[in-house]
Amino acid sequence: MTLLSSKRVLVLGNMHELVLEYLQQNTDMVQIKKVDEVSRFLVKEGGSIQAVISSAYLGLKKEWIDLLPALEVVCNFGVGYDSTDVEALKARGIPFSNTPDVLNDGVADTTMALLLATMRKVCLADKFVRAGEWEKGVFPLTPGLSAKKVGIVGLGSIGKVIAKRLSGFDCEIAYHNRQARTDVSFRYEASLIDLAKWADVLIIATVGGAGTRHLINADVLAALGPTGFLVNIARGSVVDEQALIVALQTGVIAGAGLDVFDNEPFVPIALRQLDNAVLMPHLGSGTIETRQAMSQLVIANIEQFYQQGKLVTPVI
Repeated sequence: MTLLSSKRVLVLGNMHELVLEYLQQNTDMVQIKKVDEVSRFLVKEGGSIQAVISSAYLGLKKEWIDLLPALEVVCNFGVGYDSTDVEALKARGIPFSNTPDVLNDGVADTTMALLLATMRKVCLADKFVRAGEWEKGVFPLTPGLSAKKVGIVGLGSIGKVIAKRLSGFDCEIAYHNRQARTDVSFRYEASLIDLAKWADVLIIATVGGAGTRHLINADVLAALGPTGFLVNIARGSVVDEQALIVALQTGVIAGAGLDVFDNEPFVPIALRQLDNAVLMPHLGSGTIETRQAMSQLVIANIEQFYQQGKLVTPVI
């Protein structure tokens, strides 16, 4: 019998089968899939839980943390953790991990798919063929991606891989961060407005949370301009969704490719009705290979914590 086998582990939300299989075999696991059932469960059984596996979708709120007096460790399935109250965990001295780097390629690939689909109007072209419109005339020309000026908002580990992909299209790249990086040669732009004015395409790859909420607002969209395209694979909260809808409706910008939304999975009807928006259901890291790697890292984190007392990829 190992130390881990004596632990009761709470899984919040849907979880990859590899993680579930491992926990079922090696721990006393319980899973709560719906957000409205979490508090009710914790009031009754929160005192018996030593570890939590969650994700960006449900996270771990302070009110839930307060109902977990025996909590020893929290592992996040995903790199983003703005839905988890990290400060509340830090105040209790509870270690917390995420799954960085293993999803960089998957998210970068999704970014390129969204960008090309948006600029080349792939979804509209598909409908054009299926509806028999090709037999009546040609599809309108679209802008190309090659040699365009691309601004990346948030040049972290994912942003750097996106930039690598874009280099294959001979794109000129600049970026906006809280501060300039010393390990890249790309141009740094301290002003987000100035970056948007310069760019043909603005890609959002920054972290979520209160500090970046509505970072992309009406002023930024106006600076991007009527020939500019926006792609968001970060968090829906980073973009002022109502301002974006107006910008798309009125031609303030040319188009948007969106993998994330402010109130997922509920996407505004007005956004769904726009032909110049390409929408995906938060599939950024959703490849078979990436989810397997994320699962293995979650397993490695909780296993190493209970074997060696430390996490593989600690946030705190």
